[in-house]
Amino acid sequence: MSHGARVIRTGVSSGGPAAPPPVTVASSSAGSDAELMDGGYFRSCAGMLKVAQMISLLIGFISVNNSQWTDYSAYSFFQIVTMCDLVMILFFYIMHIFRVYRKLTCVSWPLAEFLHYLIGTILLLIGSIVAASKSYNITGLVAGATFGFLATILCVISMWSSYKVSCITQSTNASV
Repeated sequence: MSHGARVIRTGVSSGGPAAPPPVTVASSSAGSDAELMDGGYFRSCAGMLKVAQMISLLIGFISVNNSQWTDYSAYSFFQIVTMCDLVMILFFYIMHIFRVYRKLTCVSWPLAEFLHYLIGTILLLIGSIVAASKSYNITGLVAGATFGFLATILCVISMWSSYKVSCITQSTNASV
Protein backbone atom coordinates (compact mmCIF):
# COMPACT_ATOMS: atom_id res chain seq x y z
CA MET A 1 0.00 0.00 0.00
CA SER A 2 1.36 3.32 -1.01
CA HIS A 3 0.15 6.46 0.69
CA GLY A 4 1.87 8.76 -1.77
CA ALA A 5 5.45 9.67 -2.42
CA ARG A 6 7.16 12.32 -0.35
CA VAL A 7 9.94 14.48 -1.68
CA ILE A 8 12.43 15.86 0.80
CA ARG A 9 14.52 18.76 -0.48
CA THR A 10 17.93 19.34 1.00
CA GLY A 11 20.44 22.06 0.32
CA VAL A 12 22.82 19.74 -1.53
CA SER A 13 21.98 17.06 -4.08
CA SER A 14 24.00 14.93 -6.43
CA GLY A 15 22.27 16.39 -9.47
CA GLY A 16 23.43 19.96 -8.91
CA PRO A 17 22.36 22.85 -6.74
CA ALA A 18 18.90 22.70 -5.26
CA ALA A 19 16.23 25.14 -6.34
CA PRO A 20 15.29 27.77 -3.77
CA PRO A 21 12.22 26.92 -1.73
CA PRO A 22 8.97 28.56 -2.78
CA VAL A 23 7.93 31.66 -0.89
CA THR A 24 4.80 31.24 1.21
CA VAL A 25 2.80 33.81 3.09
CA ALA A 26 1.99 32.87 6.69
CA SER A 27 -0.85 34.30 8.68
CA SER A 28 -0.03 36.37 11.75
CA SER A 29 -1.95 34.14 14.16
CA ALA A 30 -0.38 30.88 13.05
CA GLY A 31 3.11 32.37 12.96
CA SER A 32 6.19 31.35 11.09
CA ASP A 33 9.86 31.10 11.92
CA ALA A 34 10.58 34.33 10.04
CA GLU A 35 8.25 36.40 12.23
CA LEU A 36 9.73 37.90 15.36
CA MET A 37 6.67 37.68 17.59
CA ASP A 38 3.82 35.23 17.95
CA GLY A 39 0.73 37.42 17.73
CA GLY A 40 -1.59 34.50 18.45
CA TYR A 41 -0.13 33.93 21.92
CA PHE A 42 -1.35 37.36 23.08
CA ARG A 43 -4.95 36.32 22.45
CA SER A 44 -4.65 32.69 23.56
CA CYS A 45 -6.08 31.43 26.81
CA ALA A 46 -2.63 30.59 28.18
CA GLY A 47 -1.32 34.06 27.31
CA MET A 48 -4.22 35.88 28.94
CA LEU A 49 -3.93 33.62 31.99
CA LYS A 50 -0.26 34.54 32.36
CA VAL A 51 -1.13 38.25 32.13
CA ALA A 52 -3.83 37.82 34.80
CA GLN A 53 -1.32 36.02 37.05
CA MET A 54 1.24 38.81 36.63
CA ILE A 55 -1.33 41.53 37.37
CA SER A 56 -2.64 39.79 40.50
CA LEU A 57 0.92 39.16 41.76
CA LEU A 58 1.86 42.79 41.15
CA ILE A 59 -1.25 44.09 42.94
CA GLY A 60 -0.59 41.73 45.87
CA PHE A 61 3.03 42.88 46.11
CA ILE A 62 2.16 46.59 45.93
CA SER A 63 -0.61 46.34 48.51
CA VAL A 64 1.63 44.53 51.01
CA ASN A 65 4.58 46.79 50.28
CA ASN A 66 2.56 49.97 50.93
CA SER A 67 0.98 48.73 54.18
CA GLN A 68 2.19 49.06 57.74
CA TRP A 69 3.18 45.63 59.00
CA THR A 70 4.90 44.41 62.09
CA ASP A 71 5.87 40.81 61.30
CA TYR A 72 8.88 41.35 59.08
CA SER A 73 9.65 37.72 58.24
CA ALA A 74 6.12 36.79 57.12
CA TYR A 75 5.63 39.68 54.74
CA SER A 76 9.16 39.75 53.41
CA PHE A 77 8.68 36.08 52.50
CA PHE A 78 5.42 36.99 50.76
CA GLN A 79 7.10 39.83 48.85
CA ILE A 80 10.02 37.65 47.77
CA VAL A 81 7.73 34.85 46.60
CA THR A 82 5.43 37.18 44.66
CA MET A 83 8.31 38.97 42.93
CA CYS A 84 10.16 35.76 42.05
CA ASP A 85 6.96 34.23 40.72
CA LEU A 86 6.18 37.40 38.76
CA VAL A 87 9.65 37.46 37.18
CA MET A 88 9.47 33.78 36.23
CA ILE A 89 5.99 34.10 34.71
CA LEU A 90 7.19 37.16 32.77
CA PHE A 91 10.21 35.15 31.59
CA PHE A 92 8.03 32.31 30.29
CA TYR A 93 5.58 34.81 28.75
CA ILE A 94 8.40 36.50 26.82
CA MET A 95 9.78 33.09 25.89
CA HIS A 96 6.43 32.12 24.34
CA ILE A 97 5.94 35.46 22.58
CA PHE A 98 9.38 35.51 20.97
CA ARG A 99 9.44 31.73 20.40
CA VAL A 100 12.70 31.19 22.26
CA TYR A 101 11.71 27.57 22.86
CA ARG A 102 12.19 26.88 19.14
CA LYS A 103 15.76 28.13 19.16
CA LEU A 104 16.89 26.65 22.49
CA THR A 105 15.95 23.02 22.09
CA CYS A 106 18.43 21.77 24.68
CA VAL A 107 15.97 22.69 27.45
CA SER A 108 12.73 20.84 28.01
CA TRP A 109 10.57 23.96 28.20
CA PRO A 110 7.28 22.24 29.12
CA LEU A 111 9.03 20.47 32.01
CA ALA A 112 10.75 23.67 33.13
CA GLU A 113 7.47 25.58 33.09
CA PHE A 114 5.68 22.77 34.91
CA LEU A 115 8.32 22.68 37.66
CA HIS A 116 8.16 26.46 37.97
CA TYR A 117 4.38 26.37 38.34
CA LEU A 118 4.52 23.49 40.81
CA ILE A 119 7.14 25.01 43.11
CA GLY A 120 5.92 28.59 42.68
CA THR A 121 2.31 27.69 43.40
CA ILE A 122 3.21 25.82 46.57
CA LEU A 123 5.39 28.69 47.83
CA LEU A 124 2.75 31.25 46.88
CA LEU A 125 0.08 29.30 48.73
CA ILE A 126 2.27 29.10 51.85
CA GLY A 127 3.08 32.81 51.63
CA SER A 128 -0.58 33.74 51.17
CA ILE A 129 -1.66 31.62 54.14
CA VAL A 130 1.00 33.17 56.37
CA ALA A 131 0.17 36.68 55.12
CA ALA A 132 -3.54 36.15 55.73
CA SER A 133 -3.01 34.75 59.23
CA LYS A 134 -0.76 37.66 60.28
CA SER A 135 -2.76 40.47 58.63
CA TYR A 136 -4.53 41.65 61.83
CA ASN A 137 -7.38 43.10 59.73
CA ILE A 138 -5.16 45.74 58.11
CA THR A 139 -6.80 46.36 54.73
CA GLY A 140 -3.62 46.46 52.63
CA LEU A 141 -2.36 43.19 54.09
CA VAL A 142 -5.73 41.51 53.63
CA ALA A 143 -5.84 42.72 50.02
CA GLY A 144 -2.31 41.46 49.42
CA ALA A 145 -3.15 38.03 50.82
CA THR A 146 -6.37 37.95 48.77
CA PHE A 147 -4.51 38.71 45.55
CA GLY A 148 -1.94 36.11 46.56
CA PHE A 149 -4.71 33.52 46.83
CA LEU A 150 -6.12 34.70 43.49
CA ALA A 151 -2.71 34.28 41.86
CA THR A 152 -2.44 30.82 43.43
CA ILE A 153 -5.79 29.81 41.94
CA LEU A 154 -4.77 31.21 38.53
CA CYS A 155 -1.48 29.26 38.68
CA VAL A 156 -3.36 26.05 39.50
CA ILE A 157 -5.76 26.67 36.60
CA SER A 158 -2.84 27.32 34.26
CA MET A 159 -1.06 24.19 35.43
CA TRP A 160 -4.22 22.11 35.12
CA SER A 161 -5.14 23.38 31.65
CA SER A 162 -1.63 22.93 30.29
CA TYR A 163 -0.61 19.66 31.88
CA LYS A 164 -3.78 17.71 32.62
CA VAL A 165 -3.38 13.98 32.56
CA SER A 166 -6.05 12.00 30.80
CA CYS A 167 -6.70 8.54 32.10
CA ILE A 168 -7.82 6.26 29.31
CA THR A 169 -8.86 2.75 30.17
CA GLN A 170 -7.61 0.07 27.86
CA SER A 171 -9.48 -3.08 27.05
CA THR A 172 -7.94 -6.32 28.30
CA ASN A 173 -8.74 -8.40 25.25
CA ALA A 174 -6.72 -7.58 22.19
CA SER A 175 -8.15 -8.50 18.83
CA VAL A 176 -5.83 -8.83 15.88
